[in-house]
Amino acid sequence: MKIKILLIATGLLLNSITIESQENNLSGHDIFRQSYDYINGMLTDSIPLSFKDAVFITEDAYYGGSLETDTLNQKYGILLSLIENISHSELITYTQKDRDVIVKHAAIFKVLTDTVLIPLDSMHYFIHKPHTYDFDDPLGKKDWSKMFMSKLLKTGKGNCHSLPYLYKILADELNIPCNLAFAPNHIYIKLFSEKTGWYNTELTNGTFPIDAWIMASGYVTIDAIRNGLYMDALSDRQAVANCLLDLALGYQHKYGKDNPHFVVKCCNTVLQYHPSNANAMLTKAEAQKHYIHSLMKARKLKKPEALFTDPRIKEMYAQMESAYIQLYEWGYRQMPEEMYMQWLNLLDSEAGKYVNPRLNVIK
Repeated sequence: MKIKILLIATGLLLNSITIESQENNLSGHDIFRQSYDYINGMLTDSIPLSFKDAVFITEDAYYGGSLETDTLNQKYGILLSLIENISHSELITYTQKDRDVIVKHAAIFKVLTDTVLIPLDSMHYFIHKPHTYDFDDPLGKKDWSKMFMSKLLKTGKGNCHSLPYLYKILADELNIPCNLAFAPNHIYIKLFSEKTGWYNTELTNGTFPIDAWIMASGYVTIDAIRNGLYMDALSDRQAVANCLLDLALGYQHKYGKDNPHFVVKCCNTVLQYHPSNANAMLTKAEAQKHYIHSLMKARKLKKPEALFTDPRIKEMYAQMESAYIQLYEWGYRQMPEEMYMQWLNLLDSEAGKYVNPRLNVIK
């Protein structure tokens, strides 16, 4: 049998490739395992490193290898054409030596956050509407596919996961540097220009917030920043590794948490390339905790120590405990969803306080 894995091929359109399997029939679990092997192959340099391929492979695994490509081809092709079109215009006033890079970033930002009019002839225009924030289940708790790039491309609505992913994929396709960065429950874009140095790009409401906005959440401690949990620019390899966390979370949403081994394997690989990835540390620890508690319940035990006759369980418990302690010592604090939404709204309610005044306004 052949498993379809969605990739973005040369030519700027989405195409499907196939990975041969020696099995006649593959379960959904097998597809997740093959997806892990493919992304891990990127990290070990046996397969070319590609964030876009890693993103779509994780989504295709969740759909059991049946992710449709036709609509995605059309939407993605339109976005790239629009960006190429307006990148040649006087989109921003910027004269530094990295102007070509910054203009392309400005074009991506405008296409994702603003209405774009492209004249077709003297009487007609093509109207592209901006992508918007989806307030329905924004953290994918009820429906994990709410986090997907493919959902964003199809509907034009996304969240703090799919919007920065799309931005980075477009930037990678245009061969310009682009870094993901983490905040509590959140991913945003971190860029560098010769004029301003490092600056933040926020896609949920189309602004350029200063670092003080991240701190304003109340859940970013100095220790968390110092230890690299938040506000640090991820390398391309770390961004690809983080897709294994997405794969692990998709696996949990689809199959539950009773078997932690695949999730732990994914998280261990993420942490190999990004040791301060708080979400990977927490997801691994939570998977181990759930498994130990399920064993205690099944055997009617009151204390986890009763399971320690099995050295594997004893080691799992030690790893879990160590992770929770380390996260706390590094400054991690869990942010409630209602607080997260209030924090996002600060960029609208107090824009003058948190938006970077040094950045040029895109025309």
